[in-house]
Amino acid sequence: MELLSPAGNVEKLAYAYAYGADAAYIGLKKFSLRVKADNFYEDEYKKVVELKKLYPGKRLHCALNISFHDEEIDNLRANIDYFRQYPIDAFIVQDIGIVPLLQKEFPNAELHLSTQASCVNSEAVKMYKSIGFKRVVLGREISLAQIKRIKDAVPDMELETFVHGAMCIAYAGRCLMSAFLTGRSAQSGFCSHTCRWNFRVGENAFAGLADGAGDGKPHIITAEEAKALAQSGNLVIEEEQRKGEYFPIFEGDDFTAILSSKDINMINHLADMRDAGLDSLKIEGRMKSTYYVAMVTRAYRKALDALEGKITAEEAAPYIAELENVSHRESTTGFYYNKTDADKTTCGASDSKYQLAAEMGAELTGEAFDAIYNEGQKRYRENEELLAGMHPDAREARLKDYEIHPDRRIIPFEKKEGWHLYECTAMNKINAADEIEFVSPSFCNLLVKSEDWELISSETGLKLNWVCDSHPCVIYTKYELPAATLLRTLDPDYIEGKIRDTGR
Repeated sequence: MELLSPAGNVEKLAYAYAYGADAAYIGLKKFSLRVKADNFYEDEYKKVVELKKLYPGKRLHCALNISFHDEEIDNLRANIDYFRQYPIDAFIVQDIGIVPLLQKEFPNAELHLSTQASCVNSEAVKMYKSIGFKRVVLGREISLAQIKRIKDAVPDMELETFVHGAMCIAYAGRCLMSAFLTGRSAQSGFCSHTCRWNFRVGENAFAGLADGAGDGKPHIITAEEAKALAQSGNLVIEEEQRKGEYFPIFEGDDFTAILSSKDINMINHLADMRDAGLDSLKIEGRMKSTYYVAMVTRAYRKALDALEGKITAEEAAPYIAELENVSHRESTTGFYYNKTDADKTTCGASDSKYQLAAEMGAELTGEAFDAIYNEGQKRYRENEELLAGMHPDAREARLKDYEIHPDRRIIPFEKKEGWHLYECTAMNKINAADEIEFVSPSFCNLLVKSEDWELISSETGLKLNWVCDSHPCVIYTKYELPAATLLRTLDPDYIEGKIRDTGR
């Protein structure tokens, strides 16, 4: 089975490939249902071309999965020459109106039907096959038994489904809630994730609904009364045409999210997905972080490798366990086994106890190493000469200032036998006194004590006490790090058992 990972930008595409994806899917500006992802634009096709060369055999799928209006088709035609510059292996579409255009302009690219088309039966699959589709991304509201029936009926059609990530309460993703409440259409890629919002019962909502005083005047119940009612379990929703079907509304600790579906997680059911006849397993998340893409891709790569006998289940286990260290909500198996699992909702944002602190780059050796080392030694000598030439009182004042403000101290790093110097792009705050943790495609996680690494300015060659995003730095450590290593640290704002609003 193919492992298909999300890539919201070039950087995430690189990590998807490095951490084990067989293919990755991207979106192009204005034509993707995830327009809030960075997506791809301008001359980034050059970087994508180089990535495809670096990872031969890896595939690139492009999502053109919005519902097209005529003016958007005009815009698509106007951008055809730009699209041709990307090494696209397949287009993911839901609107069959653009199919003839893609077939004409990209004869060597496959057509994959988007899950937005809600294809969930073999007759529909046969129809899409007849007009040139190579693969169908089945509607999310389908079971494994139904998938097997479709594969048996149309064995030469590739089938793909989601295996991990956030699900939409409108399971095929065709939701109008965002457009209704915010004016931002999910079908045009502007979903505001309204189903994830937290709602609270308030006073004004109940104005005029009760005549508790017995005087014929409307009674406005208080917020306390409203909350007590919401938490009583007595509130339900009944749809007009479905008399007698009740959906409970229960408010927990201050807020409730009645439409927020659980995340899907099928890591322990890959054999069943294989046996159902699936050809590709898709991870959701073009708007997720680099850390999310890398860790989830790696977990499923190891799980698939174990399924295929390339590694043992014991070898895969620690990588799979790392899924708990990635931002996530409660999980479910969706519709794959029974509808009851899919109907379960949850509340709150996705969260993780870790934050991505830095992306590690190439090892610096030879002249590159010497340049940073020599700069640090030079600055140290200059400072020592400056101190030596000072009046004793001034020198004492300067040294006292160093004690009060240790960040101002001039301390070069010294060469250590067997240590390695690496490029480092800081993403969050890193403290030199802390333990840090490395993760990579080839090892699960490596906890590094403070004495086994140093934080160095790449400009001055001097030791640093801390860095933040955009601070130029390198890391000097006793450990050898493979390509695409990431540095993570514990998130200081994370509280076990408390879900934070992380912008989900």
